[in-house]
Amino acid sequence: MSRSPRKTASRASTRKSVKVAAKRPKALPVDDTPARIVRALETIAAHLAASAPVAATPQSFANADAFVWHPNGRLAEVPRVSRVDLDLLKGIERMRDILIENTERFADGLPANNALLWGARGMGKSSLVKAAHANINLNRRPADRLKLIEIHREDIESLPALMDLLRASAYRFIVFCDDLSFDGNDASYKSLKAVLEGGIEGRPENVVLYATSNRRHLLAREMIENERSTAINPGEAVEEKVSLSDRFGLWLGFHRCSQDEYLAMVKGYCAHFGITLADEELEHEALEWSATRGSRSGRVAWQFTQELVGRLGVRLSGN
Repeated sequence: MSRSPRKTASRASTRKSVKVAAKRPKALPVDDTPARIVRALETIAAHLAASAPVAATPQSFANADAFVWHPNGRLAEVPRVSRVDLDLLKGIERMRDILIENTERFADGLPANNALLWGARGMGKSSLVKAAHANINLNRRPADRLKLIEIHREDIESLPALMDLLRASAYRFIVFCDDLSFDGNDASYKSLKAVLEGGIEGRPENVVLYATSNRRHLLAREMIENERSTAINPGEAVEEKVSLSDRFGLWLGFHRCSQDEYLAMVKGYCAHFGITLADEELEHEALEWSATRGSRSGRVAWQFTQELVGRLGVRLSGN
């Protein structure tokens, strides 16, 4: 049976259309790179906006008495400060009285000095700053309470930004830097010098700076000797860095405690927390503990107290 002419023509036309379509160039894919770039930039902008620092306002300082400064411009509230009672700090009575008097004058709006607490490790330098702050605030109205702001050593370069924030507040602030020191070619100390006294604006009237350090001049001894031996004018080279500690009006030195002072610290802790133990036994164990640590200090006394109460099954109540 012969094929229909109409069907043959249709098939030929279809094959011809397929061949023509195959010869046509394929359409190029649409380049969506600009659109993807725009979307990526919008995502980045949204993340940056969400993580942007929220500057503290004068009203937010009323929410707490202590804060930690972050270099991105954020002040984190500290609901409960880790501290010991002022009465538990033994062997540092003279430094305690001087710092309390300076802090009280400052809280009352009178002139006060920046303070550098330097000396032996574990002798209560940072504990004294926190205890003094709490002691001054005991009987003050909320509007008159001092605010304690801790700035970490590695964030010293952001200190001018913190000062700009505090300058506009009606509150008064202790800016506290624990274990402050400088090594090598660290030039961040220049920011601190400018804030203390060297800059045009200087330290705000409502701010005082307290720092603790194991070094009297905030520099390692070998750093000072290296500056002295390599400089063209050794005196000027060392003076540039040593002058930083001179800008603290108060130098409070903390020295290693005697055996009697160490035992007084231990007994003071035990009495405060209601721990009863025969004096002879308590002294023997406390001295043995300090011998194994190779030092006597307030920190060692506190560590021994924790060991003792742990063995006795006593829970430490209070702060």
